[in-house]
Amino acid sequence: MQSGVCEMATVPGQLIWEIVKKNNSFLVKEFGNGTQSVVFSKESNNLYNLNSYKHSGLANKKTVTIQPGGKDQSVLLATTRTKKQNKPASLLNKSLMKKEFSRMAKAVSNQVADNYYRPDLKKAALARLSAVNRSLKVAKSGVKKRNRQAKRIPGRN
Repeated sequence: MQSGVCEMATVPGQLIWEIVKKNNSFLVKEFGNGTQSVVFSKESNNLYNLNSYKHSGLANKKTVTIQPGGKDQSVLLATTRTKKQNKPASLLNKSLMKKEFSRMAKAVSNQVADNYYRPDLKKAALARLSAVNRSLKVAKSGVKKRNRQAKRIPGRN
C-alpha cells in the first residue's frame, strides 16, 4: 500500500466460473426428462442466456450486451472495458444504434469480431440483435384476417 491507495487483486475468470457455475442468483433451472435438464442464466452480458463459461457475464472480462435502447426503435450495444473492472460506473462502453438492421448488423460485427474483441461471440451477438430488432417492430395496423370458415360450394348440402 502506497499513500493510502488500496490495490484490488485480480482473480482469474476460470476461478470465478468454478465458484459461481452451480450456485448463483441468476440461475434458472429447467428440468427435462431424465438427465436432459437445461440450466439458463438471467445475468446481464450473457447473449444466449446459457449457463456456460463462454457466455458468462460474470466470469469473462470481455462481454457483449445487446438490448432495446429505449422508447424509440433503438438498440443498445454495450461492451465491457477490461481496464475498468473495479469501477462499476464506468465498466460498460455503450453505443446507441438507430439505423436500419443491415447497418446495425455491420456495426455489431465490426465491434465484436473484426475489432478482435470477442470473435467467438459474433454469431451470438448477431442472433441477439436480430431477436431484439424483431421485438421492436410494431405490427402493422389494418391488416385484415383471412376468413377461415369453409367456403360453401353451390349445389352441395
